[in-house]
Amino acid sequence: MKIGIIGLPQTGKKTLFQILSGNEIKEPSKAFKPVPGSADILDSRFNKLVEMYEPKKDVRARIDLVLLPKMEAETISTGEIFKDIADMDAICHVVRAFEDDSIYHAQGSVDAKRDFEMVNSELIMHDQIFVEKRIERLEAMVKKIKDEDQQKELVLMNKLKDILEIEKPLRLIELTGDEEKMIRSYPFITRKKLVIAVNVSEVDLENEGFLSSFKQSCESQGMEAMLVSAKVEAEIALLDTQDEKDEFLEDLGIRHTALESLTRLCLKSLNLISFFTVGKDEVRQWLVKKGAKAPKAAGVIHSDLERGFIRAEVFKYNDLMEVGSEAELKKAGRIYVEGKDYVVEDGDVLNIRFSV
Repeated sequence: MKIGIIGLPQTGKKTLFQILSGNEIKEPSKAFKPVPGSADILDSRFNKLVEMYEPKKDVRARIDLVLLPKMEAETISTGEIFKDIADMDAICHVVRAFEDDSIYHAQGSVDAKRDFEMVNSELIMHDQIFVEKRIERLEAMVKKIKDEDQQKELVLMNKLKDILEIEKPLRLIELTGDEEKMIRSYPFITRKKLVIAVNVSEVDLENEGFLSSFKQSCESQGMEAMLVSAKVEAEIALLDTQDEKDEFLEDLGIRHTALESLTRLCLKSLNLISFFTVGKDEVRQWLVKKGAKAPKAAGVIHSDLERGFIRAEVFKYNDLMEVGSEAELKKAGRIYVEGKDYVVEDGDVLNIRFSV
């Protein structure tokens, strides 16, 4: 899962990236280059499983984070930022909603909704330009040779153009499998899942009004939104112990850190769920598409497990927590043997049997 972090200058996106990834950016030359990082997915179920099994090794699922170049005239005019965004699975757009006289604003004033709509328009315009150029080329080719595949693509491109012309993102369109194949290699930006991170001051962290102002846009354009205070998150990161951090969060009334909120929304947007493998040697969290069957989940662990899949022994995380051990689950008949058609559910614990 690769998440690109974008935003206008002075929105706090670099601070947020540094907090999430633990990577400190010191070089000014990085301003126009993507900066890679990664972060563990925080899941309380994983913590409980580690406590229970006390494994030699524990491995959380991770997300790749990429801080993308500032959305300024230079990166927009050259198109470089759009090439970088096209490589992402999802986008986190950091929008400034905090007032600070010591930090300038590129537009002269703080207006989160205006900035959000401006960036959104740039993303839609990028896709619109691509579609219009592709239509011109297809029309020219179809005039020369009546190719059925090209004619089908031309119909699809006109459908996409109609959506973009009313300033709607392409993620709203339901495409068939064949249509998905036609555009799979194309650099469409608005097909990406989008999470809006509204960066507020400490006093506004519990101000739901900020999110409600984005609610209609998010619902109509297939986006998710979250409140975050990069300044507060930076202060939390400086604390030495987890107890201190938890106490600080409680004092401020913050239920989830920025990383917890971002990963939760990204998983939801990308339709991903977690499953686990457990034992004294290792406890590990894995991600798979919602609706995936057991062999596909086995393939996430290793391709050999999918290729030689025989069956999966499955039990539920909640059942394990309820009875306290695998031994008790067996007594209760709550460890199940499932075949190739079993659809993996969020929180499943799997033990794959295979033969290659």
